[in-house]
Amino acid sequence: MLVELTAFVAPAWAHRLDEYLQATVIDVSRQEIDIVLRLTPGVDVAPQVLHQIDTDGDGGLSAQEQQRYTQHVISQLSLALDGTSLPIKLKDCVFPGMLELQTGRGTISLHLRAQAVLKPGRHKLRYNNQGSGPDTVYLVNALLPHDPAIHIQSQKRLSNQAVYDLDFTVDQ
Repeated sequence: MLVELTAFVAPAWAHRLDEYLQATVIDVSRQEIDIVLRLTPGVDVAPQVLHQIDTDGDGGLSAQEQQRYTQHVISQLSLALDGTSLPIKLKDCVFPGMLELQTGRGTISLHLRAQAVLKPGRHKLRYNNQGSGPDTVYLVNALLPHDPAIHIQSQKRLSNQAVYDLDFTVDQ
């Protein structure tokens, strides 16, 4: 009987129900910093998120509504290299269908980019995500750089991962 109960409960743990997951992956190169931000509202918070996106309440996500929401999300982000703020630009985005978002299975994917010319030496990148509200859960990590001259030294995160520091060096 315990095995049956465990089998029934385990799948519920596999999907976030009551949180808005904002998962960020950062890719540093010599000329730019790419950021992929995946936004997945759980089924319990999806109505609030959809209300923010579907501003006219017609049950659809128009291109203008998607663009406004994307710009709102970007406005909640900051990126600084060695203490200097870098403007974050949208490269592209993908919005799932309304039903996928309503059922907690849809993920909005934003591909962002910041231009940065990295000179040889030590660098510190700070990423800050202040988006959404108390039901938001943040995850952030960096990819191993493709360029062998860029070396990750350390990663530091606030406990909730809304603020992330990446220390790295660039060889000559």
